[in-house]
This record gives sequence, C-alpha cells and structure tokens, in this order.
Amino acid sequence: MVLRMAGIKVYVRDEVEEKFRRLAMMVYGYGKGSLSKAAEEAFLRWMMRHEAMLKEVNVPEDPVGAIRGMLAGIKKSGVELQHEARKIRAVKAITKG
Repeated sequence: MVLRMAGIKVYVRDEVEEKFRRLAMMVYGYGKGSLSKAAEEAFLRWMMRHEAMLKEVNVPEDPVGAIRGMLAGIKKSGVELQHEARKIRAVKAITKG
C-alpha cells in the first residue's frame, strides 16, 4: 500500500513556529519527519474538534432563502439596515471603552 502525501504551507508567528519545532522534536525525535508527524496530529485533533462542533449547527439547504424568510417582515432597505447596524456597533464600542 502506497501512502500519498500532500504538502500544506502555513504561516504562523515566529514564537509559535519555534515552540512547535522544539516540542515536535522532543516528542518524535530529531530525525526526518518529526515536524510532519506533529503537524498531522495537530490537524487531525483540530478537525475532530471542529467537526464535532459543526454537527451541532443546523445549516439550512438554502441559506439565502432562509435569510430572505427572516427579513420578509422588515420594511427597511438593505442600505438603511447597514446604517442602523453601524450606529449600533458605534454605541457598543463607546460603551465598552
């Protein structure tokens, strides 16, 4: 059986990269492939956690139709709603500060 391998290039802060490298080598050794093993484990754990979370979310078949249905009773235009949302965000930002 031949395992196919794919490459992913990611960018992280320097301190994250340094700590990841150090820990990966401590866990998997200083030989070839230790970073790949640690990265694959991290990806798999991240995917499992987020897949479990997303199973709880009910995504409608037609999200645009669902939004139209929710906004059917609103008499304001999209531009008016955007202006109102901007005002609400401004008030929240001022009250937090």
